[in-house]
Amino acid sequence: MIKPKTTKKETRQELESLVEAFIKAKGEIQQVDMGESGLVDGKYNTSHIGFSEPRQDRTPLNHVVAAIQQKKRPTPPTSITKTNKNKPKKKVIYDDFGEPLRWVWEDE
Repeated sequence: MIKPKTTKKETRQELESLVEAFIKAKGEIQQVDMGESGLVDGKYNTSHIGFSEPRQDRTPLNHVVAAIQQKKRPTPPTSITKTNKNKPKKKVIYDDFGEPLRWVWEDE
């Protein structure tokens, strides 16, 4: 059986109840300035930014890309013969004023 998804309302209620339980258990909420939680000693934590190492040289793979592109190209189609050369066409019959009267099938 599939477990029903929790809605945003249920998630908010759960978070509010957890905060209230924390406060009732003599918990204290500290006020922190906006953006301050991401700082270490007043500076950004640079250990996790990801630019600590110099840029590495990349291995050229032009021959691999060319091989993949060659596989993607469709093979040229073989000579296709038309079997329905004498297919009937639909022709419009007009009256003297240029208004269409009816459709007629004509063999060519």
